Amino acid sequence: MMHPFRASTSSLVRSHGYTVFTFASAEEFLKSERLDGMSCVISDVRMPSMSGVELQTHLLSRGRHVPFIFITAFPEEGTFARAMKAGAIGFLTKPFDGPSLIACLNTALGHDDGSGN
Repeated sequence: MMHPFRASTSSLVRSHGYTVFTFASAEEFLKSERLDGMSCVISDVRMPSMSGVELQTHLLSRGRHVPFIFITAFPEEGTFARAMKAGAIGFLTKPFDGPSLIACLNTALGHDDGSGN
């Protein structure tokens, strides 16, 4: 069964017309055949074994530059700074509202949200 937060985030993103693939861990994602086709990664900062920021660093070290949006319940200035310096598009603190995530996603994928922002 999918984690409730992952399920609700997936549903929100799908409701805006995006194709979504979910993974239970960074390792599962790295082993997936979806790795080459990704356009954006939405990741929790704290995950078992490999953190979201470690995942970002891992992909960058392999030449994979993909927009990252981080979500966390434990905002830490050092983690925020590290993620943003590495090119993160967004860093959202739980609880966050759906429009904030979609705005980050639209920015990450180069889509204008129509608001002029």
